[in-house]
Amino acid sequence: MAVRVDLNISLDGYATTTDGTPDDPIGQDWLRLVAAYMATRTIRERVFHETDGQGTTGIDDRYAEAYFAEVGAEILGAGMFGLHTYPDDPDWQGWWGDEPPFRVPVFVLTHTERPPLAMAGGTTFRFLAATPEEALALALEAANGKDVRIGGGATVVRDFLKAGLVDRLHVAIAPILLGRGIRLWDDLRGLEADYAVKAETAESGTVHLTFSR
Repeated sequence: MAVRVDLNISLDGYATTTDGTPDDPIGQDWLRLVAAYMATRTIRERVFHETDGQGTTGIDDRYAEAYFAEVGAEILGAGMFGLHTYPDDPDWQGWWGDEPPFRVPVFVLTHTERPPLAMAGGTTFRFLAATPEEALALALEAANGKDVRIGGGATVVRDFLKAGLVDRLHVAIAPILLGRGIRLWDDLRGLEADYAVKAETAESGTVHLTFSR
């Protein structure tokens, strides 16, 4: 069992984008940031439910497979669920679709608690006003011996890293410059001292950097 992070960031360290609009809440920069992952066969099957076997099968796909492997529970910030998109709509079910890719209990950190939301495929969202330590305790129990992933966004991941709660941090560094957003590395000076670090470059130019306690 491990507490894990898998996050996409730009060359200049940004894990969020700022070009979303009401008509395009994700924005084009986000598609640039995750382009290599979106092209993999694993993501096309798991997230987009494509069954034609298309998609890349190299190093990026290996990390995409590992992203889902052995995860028993997930912790997300409110923005990753999509609460900021329609904050006053009690029927809004997030932007992960009718069958989210998690297929495990997902704990959403928010200041406004909501009833649990059960979705097709085994995903149940629970909405908590909790500290990282409190949320992690609930997620560890729900994971039943499997890993807990801190799914983001960057602010939530940084809070768990600063609290020393993450066993393994994997960042996929896309070869793009964003210039603005929320940076993962702020206030984490010396983080590498507590981890063994390795790097691997994929065919897409994405650098997969892994910190393991």
